[in-house]
Amino acid sequence: MRVADLKQNAEKTFSVRPDAAALSQIAGDLALSALRKVRFEGRLKPLGRTDWTLEAQLGATVVQPCVVTLDPVTTRIDTPVVRHFVQDFVLSDDPETEMPDDDTTESLGPWIDPAEVMKEALALAVPDYPRKDAAALGQMVYAEPGTAPMTDEDAKPFAGLANLKDQLIKPKE
Repeated sequence: MRVADLKQNAEKTFSVRPDAAALSQIAGDLALSALRKVRFEGRLKPLGRTDWTLEAQLGATVVQPCVVTLDPVTTRIDTPVVRHFVQDFVLSDDPETEMPDDDTTESLGPWIDPAEVMKEALALAVPDYPRKDAAALGQMVYAEPGTAPMTDEDAKPFAGLANLKDQLIKPKE
């Protein structure tokens, strides 16, 4: 949407529903196995005399490999998205500058592209480590031939004391 064409006294609604080719491209960019049912609907509202607020709802179904088993994991994403486009917003180039607490504010350019906001919001909403419900990491046990393997439980600092305590408390048979 070209900012110069937006009416400063009215809201502008939008609906973004990427086609199959766009879904495939976004899935590749985000390293997803598949991306289905993406919908990004909302409105662009005036904020003061020169600024704009984008309020939208992102809905998507993503498929990713499980971090444990590599089996496909399907996740449904439904999240609200808010961005403030501010004309006088300046982000410092100084490396010692702290990040602002408000990460929804961006500099207002000549265009506001809801599709780009959708891609960014989707990238932030996708699970970092998808895992199937029944997936569990096994325990790796290594030992030299002829020696008893040491487990993680054996390596705990107080495991030996707990065993000693159990032996002292149990009545002798």
